[in-house]
Amino acid sequence: MELYKQHQIRIYNSLTKSKQEFKPINDGNIGMYVCGPTVYSNVHLGNVRTFMSFDLIYRYLLHLGYKVRYVRNITDAGHLENDADEGEDRISKKARLEKIEPMEVVQQYTVDFHNVMSKFNCLPPNIEPTATGHIIEQIEIIKDILDKGLAYIVDGSVYFDVLKYNETAHYGVLSGRNIEDAIHNTRTLDGQSEKRNPQDFALWKKAKPEHIMRWPSPWSIGFPGWHLECTAMSTKYLGKQFDIHGGGMDLKFPHHECEIAQSKACFEKDPVNYWMHANMLTLNGQKMAKSTGNNILPNEIFTGENTILTKTFAPSVVRFFMLQAHYRSVLDFSGDALEAAEKGFFKLMEAVNNLSSIKAGKISTIDLNSWKDTCYNAMNDDFNSPILIAQLFEAVRFVNLLKLETETLTQEDLTHFIKLINSFIFEVLGLENNVKKDTSAQLSGVVEVLIKLRNDARANKNWALSDQIRDELIEKGIQLKDGKEDTTFTVN
Repeated sequence: MELYKQHQIRIYNSLTKSKQEFKPINDGNIGMYVCGPTVYSNVHLGNVRTFMSFDLIYRYLLHLGYKVRYVRNITDAGHLENDADEGEDRISKKARLEKIEPMEVVQQYTVDFHNVMSKFNCLPPNIEPTATGHIIEQIEIIKDILDKGLAYIVDGSVYFDVLKYNETAHYGVLSGRNIEDAIHNTRTLDGQSEKRNPQDFALWKKAKPEHIMRWPSPWSIGFPGWHLECTAMSTKYLGKQFDIHGGGMDLKFPHHECEIAQSKACFEKDPVNYWMHANMLTLNGQKMAKSTGNNILPNEIFTGENTILTKTFAPSVVRFFMLQAHYRSVLDFSGDALEAAEKGFFKLMEAVNNLSSIKAGKISTIDLNSWKDTCYNAMNDDFNSPILIAQLFEAVRFVNLLKLETETLTQEDLTHFIKLINSFIFEVLGLENNVKKDTSAQLSGVVEVLIKLRNDARANKNWALSDQIRDELIEKGIQLKDGKEDTTFTVN
């Protein structure tokens, strides 16, 4: 029997603002769409947290035996600098500044994104479509919305008519915004705007002469609006209605709100049953963002080339740090928090390494089923990784007691225990047991003790002991250098 038939997951649905029992549209099969990166710069750690959160969700669903079609897009066109459909396309701007082709920008930062995701041991999606690869599908959706009278054309650009849509549906159902309040609090459009109403959003934009990325359409040579691509790609690969749509909390409005409106306008049904949003990662108490410069790149953490941290950290340690917070909670990034996570990570891996030396007993004195149920209950409760991790540290305590033989497990239970620990740590949490512990601080401390002993020996004119310490350190690859004031060392 598949595990999912034994476990009922509850998901916090941003649409209903409550936890709900998860029931897929098709039994045993799940369609999940996650908004991917806009590839105009290196992916920063705040972005990584979102994708890692949905990697955890994807992994757990697979662990339970669901067949999951996971779609995550690449935005390589149409994402303007602000949400008011103004400004320059982010990728075009980067290409213009660097005097290269837009697709060179896309290729460079898509490769970077994939490399970073791989370092963090994130599973790739089943399908990774691009906006530029689905221009035809986006044009067809626009035609349909125009035919239904829910969009209008102005000088080659097409805009979604939010007020018209709101007459029969609710624009704001996800974010909780009220269109009447939005109208009241919005300044009247100036004469330069093409929109009928400030709330309307672009489905297609006519390209200005200087705009690099452009495609032919029935309305103009132009490019699709940013919101449209996700509607086109999610419905193409997952159907007009699917199970889970995920993304960062900052996408709830306007991006996801616009997706709902577009889909309902075109297909006349709610597109998604469960909307899920991962919360932000903060740095210095402020949201990490490329636009503000308040961010840190993953490779800067791995190499130590940053002004925030005093040491390097491995990708799996950073992943462990992030999973110690629930995906819906804000997480603040700091060196102290990473160092604490690193200590916990090594404690966990030490226990894993000790599993092979545990001997089975005649009876089981540990309530393994109770521990297992608590682990599954945590993940079934909206993928609560912090509680799962707490239970894994309880398992570390079990391992230590089993090593001391003050507790025992039968061979059958021991085999099951080892399998469960490995499944939760490596399969569900996605951690890797390949991080070497940095022992440089301990080495320095030991050598300093030996230097002190050697200095004492020299002060007592015990030249034989002094030379012995120096020579044996040389054999170990440690060279002492006597200065006028002190003795230093180098490691060869």
